[in-house]
Amino acid sequence: MTFEEVAIQKPSERAQGTGKALEELLVSAKTNECLTIGVYESAKVMNVDPDSVSFCVLAMDEEFECDIALQIHFTLIQAFCFDNDISIVRVNDVQRLGEIVGAKDQTEDCHCLLITSPADGSWEDPALEKLHMFCEESRRSNDWLPEITLPAR
Repeated sequence: MTFEEVAIQKPSERAQGTGKALEELLVSAKTNECLTIGVYESAKVMNVDPDSVSFCVLAMDEEFECDIALQIHFTLIQAFCFDNDISIVRVNDVQRLGEIVGAKDQTEDCHCLLITSPADGSWEDPALEKLHMFCEESRRSNDWLPEITLPAR
């Protein structure tokens, strides 16, 4: 899908399409071992190999509202992504996000997910390109942290 095709879609179509694209990307990234799950694990990857990071997903929920440490981590992660031109989105359903990525249980931290590129560049996903275009379009309209609604089960 070209940028022009994305731009002429109705907002509801675009929201559905991006939610589905995000779900496809997360499943593909997990299968290809290009997914990092968790705030602290993501921070480690950003510190050790920032050039490998392609995309970031932040999940906000009730816990986020009550946890100042999590808010600080999100602020730092967002700043890192903005400074390093990494596309970033937020979702509002941590539980659904955990289901998509196959979180072991409710205790696994799915508040931050990173999509990384393998060193050999062998993995590419069309959903990633679609999401990059969505983020670029959002930035043009001054929405620096766009929200995506995940599709229902």
